[in-house]
Amino acid sequence: MKVGAAPSDEPLVLCERRGPVAVVTLNRPAVRNALSFALVRELLDTMAALDGDRGVRVIVLTGQGGVFAAGADIAELAAADPAELARQDPLGLWQELRRMRSPVVAAVEGLALGGGMELALAADMIVAGEGARFGQPEIRLGMAPGAGGTQLLTRALGKWRTMEVVLAGRLVSGRELYEAGLVTRAVPDSQALPEAIRLAESMAAMPAQAVELAKEAVQAAFMAGLQEGLALERKNFYLLCATADGQEGMRAFLEKREPRWRGK
Repeated sequence: MKVGAAPSDEPLVLCERRGPVAVVTLNRPAVRNALSFALVRELLDTMAALDGDRGVRVIVLTGQGGVFAAGADIAELAAADPAELARQDPLGLWQELRRMRSPVVAAVEGLALGGGMELALAADMIVAGEGARFGQPEIRLGMAPGAGGTQLLTRALGKWRTMEVVLAGRLVSGRELYEAGLVTRAVPDSQALPEAIRLAESMAAMPAQAVELAKEAVQAAFMAGLQEGLALERKNFYLLCATADGQEGMRAFLEKREPRWRGK
């Protein structure tokens, strides 16, 4: 299956303008907003257009149906050719989010797993419901994070907590991540989006150039030395797509059975 196959007529991304704040919503609720290649491309095209609009000061990113994003579209990923994945580098699209001029606030309810957690981590701030569940469960599929999880979580949580999340696939709550310093604000469940919009409006009221340059400076401090780690992480993800265990893990997930690991 070719990466970036044509999307259906259903809108995968919704966008609402609230003055200088734009609210972007992932719109695949039937599959818990699974991140298909088409959805990711449409999302980034939408975000890039908003980022180029000087009337937009802050972008809020959320998911439809009480879920942020439950991760990659496993059926699509399992059918993709690993060499073609590495050539087209779809996970590199997350870099475009990190380079945006506009501040991005992720409003997370329900699940933010795998690529969904990495999408939240690509934002500048995260407002989460206290009961939201974050995690990098790729290990259960014979895979590993590929869009920033190993690198960004290590910087935010430290090596030891990150090892548990990545190697044991442990899920953590919005409240726990707030206490660990990864989440900007933890709020009662169902209040993440209203709170994220309030936070966005407070930033939009600040001087535009000062916000833009201050964000750039903070990003520079955070990203120093990160690019090499992100490139290594993506390479390893694509390699795992070609392993027998990686293929078995994805098939087992789709067939709703326990995987049979072979160690190769």
